[in-house]
Amino acid sequence: MLKIQDWAEEDRPREKLLLKGRSSLTDAEILAILIGSGTITLSAVDVAKLILNGVDNDLNKLSKLTVKELQKFKGIGEAKAITIISALELGRRKMDTSASKEDKINSAKDVYQILRPHFIDLPHEEFWVLLLNRANQVIKKVQISSGGVTGTVVDAKIIFKQALEHLACGIILAHNHPSGNLQASEQDIQLTQKIKAAGILMDIQLLDHLIITNNHFLSFVEEGIM
Repeated sequence: MLKIQDWAEEDRPREKLLLKGRSSLTDAEILAILIGSGTITLSAVDVAKLILNGVDNDLNKLSKLTVKELQKFKGIGEAKAITIISALELGRRKMDTSASKEDKINSAKDVYQILRPHFIDLPHEEFWVLLLNRANQVIKKVQISSGGVTGTVVDAKIIFKQALEHLACGIILAHNHPSGNLQASEQDIQLTQKIKAAGILMDIQLLDHLIITNNHFLSFVEEGIM
């Protein structure tokens, strides 16, 4: 089998990137660059294709694999597995355009775009809150809790402690459903009502509560739940 260095230059992933640009590379070629080298019988591209086939060519599934799971593929040792996971994590962080006071919330979609990078591909539930000033600009985004696959414990006192410390006038709640289910549970609804009522007493308005999955979201306000 031909090694990558034996291919025509325009077909080698690194050279192809230099000649034609990064957008010209396939997922397998990008992964091959990260892998660096193959085995005696497989090129780096072949190893990359094996990995992608193992996750149904779904990069979201790939990003969920652990170091141990990646090492099950032929040609992938610990160092290469760490390189792949690090690259995927860097891509995830790039999506996080860190909220600042320039981020103004005009819709539930704005909330989704700010918080989605924190939730994408998580195998467990997390609960976050956006703290807003009077102009609906983001003061800070805060992780309140992290739990299991089916839920996470949320303490309203922690939410309002954060809001009071940062002089927030409004808050928006958000948590993810790793299962992809966008239906609000009775527990979700009760928690929202509890925090909304407490906010009225403290003059801190609860503006919305979002349930977030990898590609979609549910807004309690838009659905008329609160």
